[in-house]
Amino acid sequence: MQGTSKLTGGAILAMTSLKAADDRKLGSPLKRGDFIDAHVHLWTDDFLKYPLAPGVKAGDMKPPTFLPSDILHQAAPSGVTRVVLVQMSYYGTDNSYMLDVIRQSPKVFRGIAVVDPESNQPDGQMRKLARKGVRGFRIYPPDEPSTAWLTGEGFTKMFLCGAQHQLALCLLVNPGDLRGVDRQCEKFPDTPVVIDHMARIGRNGVISESDTNALCALARHPQVKVKISAFYALGNHTPPHLDLVPLIKRLYDTFGPKRLMWASDCPFQVDDETYEDSISLVRDRLDFLSDNDKQWMLRGTAEESFFQHASLRAAP
Repeated sequence: MQGTSKLTGGAILAMTSLKAADDRKLGSPLKRGDFIDAHVHLWTDDFLKYPLAPGVKAGDMKPPTFLPSDILHQAAPSGVTRVVLVQMSYYGTDNSYMLDVIRQSPKVFRGIAVVDPESNQPDGQMRKLARKGVRGFRIYPPDEPSTAWLTGEGFTKMFLCGAQHQLALCLLVNPGDLRGVDRQCEKFPDTPVVIDHMARIGRNGVISESDTNALCALARHPQVKVKISAFYALGNHTPPHLDLVPLIKRLYDTFGPKRLMWASDCPFQVDDETYEDSISLVRDRLDFLSDNDKQWMLRGTAEESFFQHASLRAAP
């Protein structure tokens, strides 16, 4: 992959020429080409235009670049036509590269940005970014499980803004953090919340029943959804990832397909596996899913969460 600040190319043009997904109906027979990857990171080696965050070095970036053309090359053969970008930690809270990708191909990409909850107006930043194609905001876990996590004035502003404008707060959490998530969802029941990577249950190789119960307990909050994603990093870390099926079935039974969304977590998914190793688990190997269930998990839930217009009518 060659590093470049150019964001368009044949792959993107090919994608944007596809029939608009908005014309398709959920409930129709499952078709390749209908799908959305709800979690992808991009970065470039154009450090002059897109400087790295303090403390990040070029040698930390592996692979050296992962560009829009790279993800579309990976995704197209699997029928994925749209992608939700997640701000890469290499850039900190400077979302410029992701925003430029969205600006050049808004029908293909939407974004999940990062803002500093301790800044003066994180809610103002959220509204500004929402006007540029951002529909969610990533929040990282605490270094250690903490009852104070997600509390404070900045997080309060973010949760209130999320509720007002239907902007999702996307939480990268570990199982030990789920109690704090539950507390915050109780306090802000109207805020859309997305749990990344099934709360990383099984990251240590063990899919614990207590961890699964803690994640499923969040289903009592109607605005909580879960990304069925990052299979390469969970369980036995080996495709076809059938060891994760009981966990996914439990989440399906608890949340339902309209609150679950598949994602690859590229480029990390394709370090040692293939793109197909990820999507095929949901598309082909979960015999308890109907075609309509797959439409929701592979497209509809992510479409509703990230490709709808944000409600900014009341924004200053």
